[in-house]
Amino acid sequence: MKPLFSIIAYVISLTVTTVGGLAGDLSEAIATIKNVGPEGMGNAEAANSWKVLTQQDSSAILPILSAMKGSSPLAQNWLRSAVEVVFQKQADAHAPLPTDQVKQFLLETKNDPRARKLAFDLLTKISPDTARSLVPGMVDDPSTALRREAVALLIDKGASQMAASDQSGAEKTLQKALDAARDVDQIKKIAGLLRNKLKQPVNLPEHFGFLMYWKIIAPFDNTDHRGFAMVYPPENRIDLDASYPGKNGTVSWRDYSTSDEYGMVDFNRPFDPLKGVTGYAYTEFDSKEDRPAELRLGCKNGWKIWLNGKFVFGRDEYHRGARIDQYQLPVHLEKGKNTILIKLCQDEQHKPWTVEWQFQLRVCDSTGTAILSTDRKPTPTKAATGRRSQRNR
Repeated sequence: MKPLFSIIAYVISLTVTTVGGLAGDLSEAIATIKNVGPEGMGNAEAANSWKVLTQQDSSAILPILSAMKGSSPLAQNWLRSAVEVVFQKQADAHAPLPTDQVKQFLLETKNDPRARKLAFDLLTKISPDTARSLVPGMVDDPSTALRREAVALLIDKGASQMAASDQSGAEKTLQKALDAARDVDQIKKIAGLLRNKLKQPVNLPEHFGFLMYWKIIAPFDNTDHRGFAMVYPPENRIDLDASYPGKNGTVSWRDYSTSDEYGMVDFNRPFDPLKGVTGYAYTEFDSKEDRPAELRLGCKNGWKIWLNGKFVFGRDEYHRGARIDQYQLPVHLEKGKNTILIKLCQDEQHKPWTVEWQFQLRVCDSTGTAILSTDRKPTPTKAATGRRSQRNR
């Protein structure tokens, strides 16, 4: 029979091997995960470090949550999973959980938004009453996920007030909910209640910050998808009085405005439906100050965007569906006039779902809060903009 200390040593060696170094330093394991890269780079090391983290006790929860700030989405997934495993193991063992520390982490708005939402979920499991008590104060939270919880409460309150025939109270509550809402489904729900139940107007284009007035020019050629790479004159210089050779003759800039509630700019409205073509849309945005911002685009065609003459981004693909905020592009607005140019390419397919030649663009901050131009014009009415308004898809 082997001596007892030999058996213990053997078991310990197996355990250390299994978890990839249980005695490894917590901060070192976190650092390894934060360094994980795309296309599998560092995945093996991250998996090993994840095992180290999941063997920790509840004292590791806060350091791991804190590490999510500044981490890549992939690293955040590793860290989030580690927190969830540690938490569940401690809960199953009826071990003490850091309730106060998790609450304080949640309340510190400078912490990472995803980490704070995870802290909220943990707090909900530890102390549901405490978590619920914090929700009303999240109505203006920089985390859209936490803000959503508060907006949901306001929607429920407004619905209850309507059921009790408190129309004035319901209107105030739902307007507050709309002002705070950032998720499209909640915004649509609130707008429906205000309009249909309370007969109150709602300016969705302004709420989202969609750009409604443009100068457009088309069609240039996009046969065989060549237009995406082709540099047509608007890319070199914006001259709104100029005319150029187009695909079917001379083309020039024309005014365009949309009354679509979701800011859809439809090139098929002023032009006959065309295929194998390229168009441009130009507008100016007056910013109150120098500031970071996001251009958020929805589009199912090929596109490129320039801000103040500098290329921002583009996608040479077609008909994969479109939605609000499909593409979120971080930019920096200059104080005063900013120019925005969009190139929109339509391919040569002729199936029904390829007809749309359109985009929607809004300006907002990183939470989705609209940034409005200092000289924003009134939202156009359908009567002022012509024959039809495309629904957001």
